[in-house]
Amino acid sequence: MFLSDKRALITGSTSGIGLAVARALHAEGAEVVLSGFGEADAIAALCEELGAVHVPADLSRRAGVETLMAGAGPIDILVNNAGMQHVAPVEEFPVDKWDMIIALNLTAAFDASRLAIPHMKAAGWGRIINTASAHALTASPFKSAYVAAKHGLSGLTKTLALELATHNITANCICPGYVWTPLVEGQIPDTMAARGMTREQVINDVMLVRQPTRKFVQPSDIGEMAVFLCRDAAANITGTNISMDGGWTAE
Repeated sequence: MFLSDKRALITGSTSGIGLAVARALHAEGAEVVLSGFGEADAIAALCEELGAVHVPADLSRRAGVETLMAGAGPIDILVNNAGMQHVAPVEEFPVDKWDMIIALNLTAAFDASRLAIPHMKAAGWGRIINTASAHALTASPFKSAYVAAKHGLSGLTKTLALELATHNITANCICPGYVWTPLVEGQIPDTMAARGMTREQVINDVMLVRQPTRKFVQPSDIGEMAVFLCRDAAANITGTNISMDGGWTAE
């Protein structure tokens, strides 16, 4: 287990992609710090499963990120994964939703990174892994805040990579397309009702229409990519957007 001497913080890690990344890093020996919302009993069970600690914090506020980083302690592997989405035309987009999405998807990653870097520099090793999206590389209508935040996250990642290149610290974005999570699965019945579609039509004609493989990305796939980015073999992979989107951005 090559990460047995490393501590990893994964934001948004009580479910979905973040939890899969936490499990993958734990399997390689990393000490895991969880951050995210959920039922207390469920979070306690995850902490027991992973031998992890959970630090509750509101990452949409700078003070919340500072609370998280103080509670997490020195971090060797930072996975900025927490995020949210809202869909609306620009002229109707609620400004509070814009502010929240930018704060959670982008500003929180900046704040967590700036607070994690001093320890990484002192240790002479670090990994910053940002969960971006195909929308870091392309756009879709009605997702102005999300697309702006993910494009910004890509730019932040490239800047971090350049600044940290001589410190044995890498920074990369993993850019998935549609990922099969409980959140995505839960959207299917509402879309079926709203569009008068079958389950199969929603999956193939709405969700996967832009993924040529017509397959969902699995959360465990992203976890395994995060593990690879922590290996010595990935020491020269930095400042990249790694697409895991079934060919979406190849078109």
